[in-house]
Amino acid sequence: MSDAAQQIQAPQPEGFQQKATRFLYRNPAGRLLLRALVCPGVSKAAGAFLDTRLSKPLVNPFIRANDIDISQFEGVPFGTFNDCFSRIIKPELRPIDDDPRALVSPADSRLTVLPITAHGRMVLKGTAYTAATLLRDAVLAKRYEDGYAFIFRLSVDDYHRYCFPASGVVGTPKRIEGVLHTVSPIANEEMPIYKQNTREYVELDTEAFGQLILMEVGALLVGRIVNHPLSGAVEKGQEKGYFQYGGSTVVVLAQKDALTVDETLLEASERGEETRVLYGQRVAYSRNL
Repeated sequence: MSDAAQQIQAPQPEGFQQKATRFLYRNPAGRLLLRALVCPGVSKAAGAFLDTRLSKPLVNPFIRANDIDISQFEGVPFGTFNDCFSRIIKPELRPIDDDPRALVSPADSRLTVLPITAHGRMVLKGTAYTAATLLRDAVLAKRYEDGYAFIFRLSVDDYHRYCFPASGVVGTPKRIEGVLHTVSPIANEEMPIYKQNTREYVELDTEAFGQLILMEVGALLVGRIVNHPLSGAVEKGQEKGYFQYGGSTVVVLAQKDALTVDETLLEASERGEETRVLYGQRVAYSRNL
């Protein structure tokens, strides 16, 4: 059994963030407010402020509220809130599984693994998606039928940098403009957030897994998905980019028969449970090597 499969997240008491999300998505007054909040302009304005030194007073309360051990990170003390939010962890604290057969988690996150049906359909906590609506490319989506979708959901307190889950050659990135809902499970129960939110994706051609889709999904108050301008060959564990403020999601799509997923991960996902994984940790094995 993998380390990832041993860290299934037990239900936690509902905190302020969950209560606020429930109000926004399930209360009529909250839904009116939500219409304004999900506009990209709101996130852009918030992000611009959090880039300035005026946001520095928010740093220490954020660190305390989320119990962040700043001794694990470089660049301390932080000059702005976004410096803190997109902080860089010391490399030795996130070792990359160097087995060439291993697909690794691109981020510290809560993982759900979904089978993609022969018609490209997948169901996340009761909400149905298709690969075609997610990618907005029916031809590309066809390649991933009968494969797997790995949904790596980042919370606001997670490390918000992400890496390539395998070595390979990157294709041309595509950006899909949209709104910016929170990626909370509560929001997903109310609307198909992953096909409405702004997102970016690229195809990665690998020896171990064939072609993979790597997608970053923006979220409420995350106006910026910051991908490094990379092309050609990349290495597993190489930083691909980072998110700025808020919770966010990385999605990896794998083709049919490309890999083997730990049964415990699949069983947890079928029960609607997320599994805690770390940047660089193995989540599946290649069937090609």
